[in-house]
Amino acid sequence: MIFRTPQLAPESLRMADEIESIKARLKYALATPMRWLGLLRRNTFARAIRGSNSIEGYNVTKDDAVAAVAGEEPISAEQETWKAIFCYRNALTYVLQLANDPYFSYNEGFIRSLHYMMLSYDLARHPGTWRPGPIYVRDDARQEIVYEGPGSDDVPSLMGELVASLNAPDGTPAMVRAAMGHLNLAMIHPFSDGNGRMARCLQTLVLAREGILDPAFCSIEEYLGRNTNEYYAVLAGVGGGKWGPTNDAEPWVRFSLAAHFNQATTLLKRTHETERVWSELETMVSALGLPDRVIFALSDATFGYRVRNATYRSVAEISESLASRDLKLLVENGLLAPDGEKRGRVYVASDKLRSLRERTREPKPAYKPVLP
Repeated sequence: MIFRTPQLAPESLRMADEIESIKARLKYALATPMRWLGLLRRNTFARAIRGSNSIEGYNVTKDDAVAAVAGEEPISAEQETWKAIFCYRNALTYVLQLANDPYFSYNEGFIRSLHYMMLSYDLARHPGTWRPGPIYVRDDARQEIVYEGPGSDDVPSLMGELVASLNAPDGTPAMVRAAMGHLNLAMIHPFSDGNGRMARCLQTLVLAREGILDPAFCSIEEYLGRNTNEYYAVLAGVGGGKWGPTNDAEPWVRFSLAAHFNQATTLLKRTHETERVWSELETMVSALGLPDRVIFALSDATFGYRVRNATYRSVAEISESLASRDLKLLVENGLLAPDGEKRGRVYVASDKLRSLRERTREPKPAYKPVLP
């Protein structure tokens, strides 16, 4: 037996309706192909990777998260952290590719393969195989065990139940089914390591396959990374210290819905801001007689990213030498400022771009659900 979907309270149903309304607005805002959409999609994907891995203590800058998405070398990440980030990037990329696969179905082999892809950088963690013995979750701050998973002999049958539940939608909202997939994998804890990342990745896949939004905009991993303490607290409360599938999962579902509400609201806000920034940059570039393509570099800098030659030339689809000339031109026009020397050089926003960013910010939403 695994955790069952709880009956949703009226307030949870109302929140689910609100989330669907926000996502409909977001889908409409993203419906028209715009040049800035690719950057928004890339940055959203990078935030998901960064958020999910930060929960496990693998912390990277947002610039290195973008580098991972682009398949580039990091600016500052340590080697082990970078391996974890890059492997997670590969796994999540694969998950998003499966969003529109008409022949896909969940199975134990897929889940184990995804785990191998995610942890292949360290074979000592038994990537791709069920854990061989008992497992305990330890709170290092309190120096105590806070959760004990089911026996290892029960893992294959429990994962079989989870796979069956994922392949048989029960009419509940996709956000709820995805949350239950996340909860069950996290509580079964089928692997020696990487269970949290796997649970979050699985949740993203369930959401992406619904086709409500572009797959890159489905994840709530960024939100979970920003609210790690609350995330752990609600899982601990539902888990109750040891495997107990009869426990009430409603607090976890309520938390997940709150996460969806906040993440969707944030994405809608960023969409509006990106559109306004891009419009102002187009006017600025035209007035200065600069090539249109430099907007890619200027947009990244405006949103606080450090621009590298490799990143810029990749997104603008130009040569290294042409990218160098463009970046030099932007410095000469007072739009970018160089930082560092030679191959380590990056470019950051000038005061002019920072001022542009401040005047294009959206006000923070007035309503935010109270988390459990």
